[in-house]
Amino acid sequence: MALGLEDKKAIVAGVNEAAQNALSAVIADYHGLTVEQMTTLRSEARKNGVYLKVVRNTLAKRAVEGTDYECLKEALVGPTILAFSQEDPGAAARVLKDFAKENDALEVKALSIGGKLLGAEQIDVLAKMPTLDQARAMLMSVMIAPVTKLVRTFNEFPAKITRAVAAVADEKKKAA
Repeated sequence: MALGLEDKKAIVAGVNEAAQNALSAVIADYHGLTVEQMTTLRSEARKNGVYLKVVRNTLAKRAVEGTDYECLKEALVGPTILAFSQEDPGAAARVLKDFAKENDALEVKALSIGGKLLGAEQIDVLAKMPTLDQARAMLMSVMIAPVTKLVRTFNEFPAKITRAVAAVADEKKKAA
């Protein structure tokens, strides 16, 4: 069934809104995936806060105009699925990378973060980015390290005195 002009405008507006709010984008060729596999992929994307959409390339090109992901226009060729990370920059890359491990039919074409076009071979870089909680945990561990070292240093002094007194007491017992 052909899409009317209003339907096309709604699709472009929806994808454009997702692109403007996205932290990163990944596009992939889904040719050869079954309906069940696509349903599984969509389910995983929803769980991870990823906006996933199959859109005609002409509509997708219009949708990314004026966004950081305009650089993806060149890669919009053939059957394409768009994945925009909404909450975590590496979420879309992780979802598609993990799915592609089990399904050879899914092939990542390109990705973008911060308006820069990256090749499909760099998906590992984006997929290995820490989540917000992981980044906070790493920051906190760096911030608490000096305090922990200071506490250990202060604790070591009484422990050394205790060991020295115990050693002197043992020697006096042996001598007696």
